[in-house]
Amino acid sequence: MERNACPGAGSCGGMFTANTMSSAFEAMGMSLMYSSTMAAEDAEKADSTEASAKALVNAIKQQILPSQILTRQAFENGIATIMAIGGSTNSVLHLLAIANAIGVELTLDDFETIRKKVPVLCDLKPSGQYVTTELHQAGGIPQVMKMLLAQGLIHGDALTVSGQTIAEQLADIPTEPPADQSVIRPWDQPMYTQGHLAILKGNLAEEGGVAKISGVKNPKITGPARVFESEEDCLSAILAGKIVAGDVVIVRYEGPKGGPGMREMLAPTSAIIGAGLGDSVGLITDGRFSGGTYGLVVGHVAPEAFVGGTIALVKEGDSVTIDATRQAIELHVSDDELAQRRAQWTAPEPRYRRGVLAKYAKLVSSSSLGAVTDLGL
Repeated sequence: MERNACPGAGSCGGMFTANTMSSAFEAMGMSLMYSSTMAAEDAEKADSTEASAKALVNAIKQQILPSQILTRQAFENGIATIMAIGGSTNSVLHLLAIANAIGVELTLDDFETIRKKVPVLCDLKPSGQYVTTELHQAGGIPQVMKMLLAQGLIHGDALTVSGQTIAEQLADIPTEPPADQSVIRPWDQPMYTQGHLAILKGNLAEEGGVAKISGVKNPKITGPARVFESEEDCLSAILAGKIVAGDVVIVRYEGPKGGPGMREMLAPTSAIIGAGLGDSVGLITDGRFSGGTYGLVVGHVAPEAFVGGTIALVKEGDSVTIDATRQAIELHVSDDELAQRRAQWTAPEPRYRRGVLAKYAKLVSSSSLGAVTDLGL
């Protein structure tokens, strides 16, 4: 079944995390045009590999360095492209970390600023109907970028690994997509008028949380909190039928320090969808999600539970609101009550006291900063 269902080797076909990040790196100028969306086993991959090798040799000769390519402009180009293609929530975490590594100032608020300007142009899985190879056939990332460039939403003068600028590489591409396809929508007929990766803030996530709001039928939910201390406990409750429509599931102590490592909540979110509750149950976690997740789910909640973030203070039955239209995530408990709970809260024992994971948990920063391990070093 797998050999016949899948087109061949390579990453998952939808615009999940792998394809999102490869598309972002193409948009940021670190890989050649069209290279991120072609199928791994297609003949053109060999041609692209040869061209990439030549570009690399030229970059070494000309000393075109990552630090020259990965500028603030490049990150803005990457974020705009991710919004236009409907990319994964994990891209937020990854780009924050990459920006930290290269020394470019980038914050969660930058994602929200760009989101409000850039529409979702591509009808791609998991919230749409097409896969990445079909995006490639429709014109790929260059076609999407040319549309953004024509609207002044990306920086055409940004350098690429080829030695050319973005504008130079896009010069021969039309400003509108081919008429004989429906993967890339015309500019005046987008999937959504604004980007899909929303940064939610509120007393439950003072530093912010990330939600993918494309394909969400009910952008707001207020319901009783169903609190779980781990992914496994949450999954068991869902499979046992203990989660019902209107509930807001809280999965905590799965953040960078608490996990440690921010496991993706693929099993609970898949189980919620499988139970037919995808449009009627919210989920909030200080962990993260698979790139294939959809529904009213909020991840990367910071500060995380392990460091005493408000998500650690939620009690079973508390009223919680997720509101994608206001970019809000709120715990309806008074400040006085929260202060009392905070005074009574104690940090849990670390899950690891020795080894690599113990070192990681001590060093890792908040997810709002990219969950990097070298801040302050």
